[in-house]
Amino acid sequence: MKLFLMNILLAISWAALTSNASPVNFLMGFAIGYVAMALSPVRKISNGYFRRLPKMLALLVFFLRELITSGLRATYEVLSPVGRSQPSVIRVSTDLRDRSQLLLLSQLVSLTPGTLVLDVDEEKGALYVHSMFARDSEAFRRELRSGLEEKVREAFD
Repeated sequence: MKLFLMNILLAISWAALTSNASPVNFLMGFAIGYVAMALSPVRKISNGYFRRLPKMLALLVFFLRELITSGLRATYEVLSPVGRSQPSVIRVSTDLRDRSQLLLLSQLVSLTPGTLVLDVDEEKGALYVHSMFARDSEAFRRELRSGLEEKVREAFD
């Protein structure tokens, strides 16, 4: 966490030095600060930050892609004169046992258009998900487990 805050301070310093406080310039400063810290002796102190940040960014990109595709699919379904949705509630068991990982997974699923987590069984590691487009419940489980669950697990390992 200290390295993340240091990276943010480096990005703010970059924005101040370049006299440009745009979000793109801030992200550029963040990337330059990340590379500078990765090349410095700070990396020997804590290597976890440098392993975890790319995985967190991969999770973010994966979720944004899922968000856009699900949003387009839900919009098409709502605007289409022929209803093709087959809503159902599906129990999805997960290998995640950490509360924060389960919480993140359930929130990401709920934020995706067309799906909603109704309940989380922490003891058994299962989510009860309502889906608008669940024609095949096994395919839905496989997609969720190999997609979001895997990315969340990678981000926290």
